Amino acid sequence: MIDFFYQLLHPIQWVVAWIMVRFHDLFTAIGFNPAGGAAWSLSIVGLVVVIRILLIPLFVKQIKAMRGMQVIQPEMRKIQAKYKGKNDPASRQAMQQEMMALYRESGTNPMASCLPILLQSPIFLALFHTLNGIGQGKSIGPLNATLVEQADNATIFGSQLSDIFLKSWTTGEWNTIVLTAVMIVLMSASQFITQRQLMAKNTSSASMEGNPFAQQQKLMLYVLPVIFAVSGVNFPIGVLLYWLTTNVWSMGQQFFVIRRMPNPGSVAEKELEERKARRAARRGQVLTTDTSGPSGTGVTAEHTTNAPARRQRQQPKRGDSREQRRPGGPRSSQGPNR
Repeated sequence: MIDFFYQLLHPIQWVVAWIMVRFHDLFTAIGFNPAGGAAWSLSIVGLVVVIRILLIPLFVKQIKAMRGMQVIQPEMRKIQAKYKGKNDPASRQAMQQEMMALYRESGTNPMASCLPILLQSPIFLALFHTLNGIGQGKSIGPLNATLVEQADNATIFGSQLSDIFLKSWTTGEWNTIVLTAVMIVLMSASQFITQRQLMAKNTSSASMEGNPFAQQQKLMLYVLPVIFAVSGVNFPIGVLLYWLTTNVWSMGQQFFVIRRMPNPGSVAEKELEERKARRAARRGQVLTTDTSGPSGTGVTAEHTTNAPARRQRQQPKRGDSREQRRPGGPRSSQGPNR
């Protein structure tokens, strides 16, 4: 069964090997040692960059899906309140049907937020099988026997890319144990920071109430790092490098999106408006609140007005000025009799 599964992954594994070999050729051409760990490690990093660039359209769909879920939260809460306390099968089915109808009407697909992770899983497994094959001297496609031998002998910080924490623990290779342990910790920490950043900065408090998907995200905040830590002891160093690099990419990409295009009602949106206000103040402008924006949040600050105009000095009346310039002051209405 496992062999049949890896046969299905063979085309993806061939593509993964081809991308790694092309990057290896590039780094070799610019002066890296073809049998060194730097060339092969950077080839894995290059593989991550190519894959994440190809996944950018799906990442955009993920952002739209998350924003769509934010918009329909009021309607979702109405449906949940309508069927609150009704646990019979007919009521549950009716609630699910109304939820699906709401998704169709709004054009929101909750599964779109999981697409980048789902599509990376076959690539991750293909890389895992490829690096395991390197340790066993197996070639695939452009990764011929010569390159397999080079990759197998290549070392990074004194450890081979195919080394695994558990195997090194049994043989007492402390250099590999320390390296893999540090990479596992960094991999789990970067996953936690990425998920925490999403929930703390880019999720409104209203969307967290009664939202099953928000509760799932809350659960994933603590579950995913534990899964990475437990499963990481079986990953080769090359796979740990791949996953650590993709986590760092996700963290930076998400930071950029949250800072520039936050979800309505989130903490990140308030911070964005504060930054806009400070920049406008430095230019001598004042931001105005637009409550008729498409998001309906009342915090869109697209219109600016110039600073208040200088108040014009009021000119004195001609008669008053002549009287004030006289030595005796202004003439009294009851002057002396002639």
